[in-house]
Amino acid sequence: MLVLLLLHLAAALAAPLLVRRWGPRACYPLALAPAAAFGWALTRTPTVRDGGAVVETYHWIDQLDLDVALRLTTLSWLMTLLVGGVGALVLVYCGRYFASDSAGLVRFVAVLVAFAGAMLGLVLADDLLLLYVFWELTTVFSYLLIGHSTERRASRWAAAQALTVTTLGGLTMLVGFLILGEHAGSYRWSEIAGAPLPGGAALVVAVLLILTGALAKSAIVPFNSWLPVAMAAPTPVSAYLHAAAMVKAGIYLIGMLAPVLADVGPWRPVVLTLGLVTMIAGGWAALRQCDLKLLLAYGTVSQLGLLAVVLGAGSPDAALAGVVMLLAHALFKAALFLVVGIIDHEVGTRDLRELSGLGRRAPVLAAVAALAAASMAGVPPLIGFVGKEAVFAALAERPVVLAGLVVGTTLTVAYSIRFLWGAFATRPDVEPTEPDPVPVPMLLPPALLAVGGLVAGPAVAGLEGPLRPYAELFGAPHEHLALWHGLTPALGLSAVALAGGYVLHAVRGPLAPALARLRAPVGGNQGYEWVTHRFDRLAIEVTGATQRGSLPQYLGAMLLALVLVPGATLLAARPWRERIALWDSPLQLVVTLVVAVAALLAVRARRRLTAMLLVGVTGYGTAMLFVLYGAPDLALTQFLVETATIAVFVLVLRRLPERFSARPLRRSRWARRLVGVGVGVVLAGLALAAAGARTAAPISLAFPDLAVVEGYGRNVVNVTLVDIRAWDTMGELAVLVVAATGVASLIFERSRTGPRPRRGEPTRAPRRDTGPVWLSGGPTLHERRRSIVFEVVTRLIFHTMVLFSFFLLFSGHNAPGGGFAGGLVTSLALTLRYLAGGRYELAEGAPVGAGTVLGAGLAISVGGGVVSLLTTGDVLESTKVNLPLPWLGEPYLVTSLFFDVGVYLVVVGLVLDILRSLGAEVDRHIEAAGRSERGLVVEREGESG
Repeated sequence: MLVLLLLHLAAALAAPLLVRRWGPRACYPLALAPAAAFGWALTRTPTVRDGGAVVETYHWIDQLDLDVALRLTTLSWLMTLLVGGVGALVLVYCGRYFASDSAGLVRFVAVLVAFAGAMLGLVLADDLLLLYVFWELTTVFSYLLIGHSTERRASRWAAAQALTVTTLGGLTMLVGFLILGEHAGSYRWSEIAGAPLPGGAALVVAVLLILTGALAKSAIVPFNSWLPVAMAAPTPVSAYLHAAAMVKAGIYLIGMLAPVLADVGPWRPVVLTLGLVTMIAGGWAALRQCDLKLLLAYGTVSQLGLLAVVLGAGSPDAALAGVVMLLAHALFKAALFLVVGIIDHEVGTRDLRELSGLGRRAPVLAAVAALAAASMAGVPPLIGFVGKEAVFAALAERPVVLAGLVVGTTLTVAYSIRFLWGAFATRPDVEPTEPDPVPVPMLLPPALLAVGGLVAGPAVAGLEGPLRPYAELFGAPHEHLALWHGLTPALGLSAVALAGGYVLHAVRGPLAPALARLRAPVGGNQGYEWVTHRFDRLAIEVTGATQRGSLPQYLGAMLLALVLVPGATLLAARPWRERIALWDSPLQLVVTLVVAVAALLAVRARRRLTAMLLVGVTGYGTAMLFVLYGAPDLALTQFLVETATIAVFVLVLRRLPERFSARPLRRSRWARRLVGVGVGVVLAGLALAAAGARTAAPISLAFPDLAVVEGYGRNVVNVTLVDIRAWDTMGELAVLVVAATGVASLIFERSRTGPRPRRGEPTRAPRRDTGPVWLSGGPTLHERRRSIVFEVVTRLIFHTMVLFSFFLLFSGHNAPGGGFAGGLVTSLALTLRYLAGGRYELAEGAPVGAGTVLGAGLAISVGGGVVSLLTTGDVLESTKVNLPLPWLGEPYLVTSLFFDVGVYLVVVGLVLDILRSLGAEVDRHIEAAGRSERGLVVEREGESG
């Protein structure tokens, strides 16, 4: 089975090349993929007839206990035949339906083959989560196929509507799957079906959510609006997706789940009621259509309601009748859609008011359509008749349901006659239609499907063997499939439906006013438009009310929500311990008081620089608390981060006013203070609650041993970052790269692969014959910005800082340090050179682009993970390499060091990007503004002189 899925994938990938080379004729070899699925399913018929199953399982994601679990049983066998057989015929049909210069043909064919593979995976999936993956793939592919004509607004709208409705249904279904799998203890449907189901409200909720997804996919009321609109798609799409494949996904899911879930409280009321309403409403709407394709679309909605009722009834006889109707519907409805495609292709219209005499001029096409329409109407001896009679017999004990089915079937007969009459009858008031000759490759697929319905009727007894095991999941069926059961009530109801349908068509003239008046007050499409418009309007109103462009307002709203929601929960639950130790030593209390005082003073500060320095004091105080609590790694990192942050703040403050504005007003200040106090109290409460809520042993207790045994290091913090939780660190590196890119892009548009100046601008400091200098960039600064002492100190300690950063990098696996800390030390060394010598000195100290450093760091980290995958089989797994240097003890190298080197480079690249953007670029901007201002002054002096 997996081979079949891979075959479809390969065909979809090869389709663009084949279509570009052969045009539409490439559909012929591509049809071999679904044809292979059809042939494979036929070879498994003996296994299915005996009630067996074909099972394949492949490991996929061990952490989620998710496998590629595939299983073929009776229902999936039948759906595989339909998906493969009809898919192959539709592709053959496409070979002549499309012209060589059809727009988007390459994409269309590739997506159609991919859809066939996704639908095949859906019906073969045994794991519910895997089924959901294929379910959403069919949604995405159907969106692309429905919106094939991208230049037409109707196609785009129809695709968006189908995507919205089915995706929302799919997400709802996923929640139901998760609830069901959690309570059943497994997501394998074969395991869930073989064990007793847990009862309770959770199961009821799961059933309702799953049914929502199934009903949305199969266009059952109230989700029926998207299917008729989807007729904007090319006719082969309608024949495959909306007759034989995609819309059957929801019906298939109902049939798969019914043996286990049909007895759950809401199942039968929901499925039977909505199914009957859909059948009758769809049939009535079909009688009002003049477009042959829309007529079939509403007929499809009606038939899907019938299938939902029969397969969802949850009885053996109904199940047997349901699978027969599933087969019959695929045969006659796919054939009729393909016939409509031929009429539209050869005549140029689908409007039955403009067609006349087509039956005489295309008798073979008319015969094919007559066979398919007769099967849809339930005329003997076709398979549609056998299915309808079996349905009436199976639901004879439910008189209300049976009455609704008879009404719906009567409407089916009426619109079947309307289809044949509108497409092929001769009307004297309409000019005769002159069709072009029908190509054999286009006529052959619908002919085979229609003849298949004719053959399957008399041979239905032979079909009972493979289909009966599905019905036996509900119990022993009382009925047998046969063309003739004698003079039974079911036969009488079939005759009533045929006669009633004929009468409805005969009185179509007098009935026209009733058809026009008797409709839903709000159509499904209008309802969808109203809902989406309301949501759009609500989004605009909410955006207008909240997005005012005020950063304090945004921050205040978020903080207020933090105070109200978690704060109220804390007050109600009181989840903290009764006894709380405020400190372990008086020194901790002293540092805490310093931090608190600095924070209060920062709030009252009027100068920006003062506030920034006071905030820095709180950061350094926090680092000191880390030291007092025995966390040197955290303390070192906090010290370095705080220092780097202060330097960045200094760069930013150059372009801001010296003082804060006089605002906010007094009342606003008190409101902000109250919010700040509330946030502090709530966060303290959350910290206490988190510390006291643990009931299980923390996973970090195993980290010290794992650090030595698996990571080959004694510094638990660093080993955690580069080994135990290396995936988290990898994600953080990606975030840093994105942040650096954002900073550089928001400030100025400059190249980040190197310190490239503007035209005529030097990259290095201009040389002057003034004797030796401490820093190359020092002489370029204005005298008021120079500090010889600062330059001397920078010259003396820069290289020492860089060497110290290397020490932290290489020793971080066993001592405080690591790539992050080492990168920060080098970054501070570069910051020191920039502050002492300006932008030219920064170019001297780092003659490489920040983007290059960032890219190299990320590449080294990712490359280390790839190498470990190839050598050890696991991504980012550390390996210990002993070095043959006996005179140095027993030195060894851990491969996670390379990952740490990547962290080092990313941190350096980030700070270098900030220095170039907020430092060098701002300097250049200030200098350019100064030159312009001096030039303006000189110009004015010249004019005055």
